[in-house]
Amino acid sequence: MAERENRREGRGGNDRRDNRPEENPEFADRLVAINRVSKTVKGGKRFGFAALVVVGDQRGRVGFGKGKAKEVPEAIRKATEQAKRSLIRVPLKDSRTLHHDMEGRHGAGKVVMRTAVAGTGIIAGGPMRAVFEMLGIQDIVAKSIGSTNPYNMIRATIDGLKHEASPRNVASRRGKKVAEILRKPEAETVEA
Repeated sequence: MAERENRREGRGGNDRRDNRPEENPEFADRLVAINRVSKTVKGGKRFGFAALVVVGDQRGRVGFGKGKAKEVPEAIRKATEQAKRSLIRVPLKDSRTLHHDMEGRHGAGKVVMRTAVAGTGIIAGGPMRAVFEMLGIQDIVAKSIGSTNPYNMIRATIDGLKHEASPRNVASRRGKKVAEILRKPEAETVEA
C-alpha cells in the first residue's frame, strides 16, 4: 500500500534521486581568482563574474574548474562542479611530496616542481600553492616562469602533475619489480 502511494507521488523504488550518493564532504575547495567583467548596455552597466576554483581530497586527487555567472556564489558553484568532474590522481611519495622533479607547460606558462625533504613546506606562488594544498603535498619547491595568469599557471601545474610517475607505475610498465627500479647505480657496479 505504501509502495503504491510512493509511486503516485513520484517516489517509486527505482527513482534515481534516491540512489544518488550524497554530496561528498571529503573534497576541500579553494577559490583562486574572481574576475569581474562589465558590459555597458542602454540602461547602464551589467556585471558578470568568473571564478577559478581548485578542488581536492588532500590525499592525491586534485582538479580545477572555472564558472561564469551574474552572481559570485553561482559562479563559484559552477566552478566547483566542473572541478569535481575533472579530478586527476597523482601518486605521492610518502604522502607528502613528489617522486621526481618535473616541468609543466601551458601556453606561455611554465612551472618547475621539485621534490623536497620533510619539513620544507610548500614553497610556491598563489595559484600553484592552492593546487598543492588541495592535492595534499606537504613538501615541495616550485617556481612559475613566464605567464602570471592564474588560469595558465594552474593548467601548467596540472600538466606537470599528469606526468608524475611512481616507481610502481614504472615497474609495471617495464615488467620489472619495484626493487629493481629503485636499485642504486653504485650497487650494480659492486655486483659486477
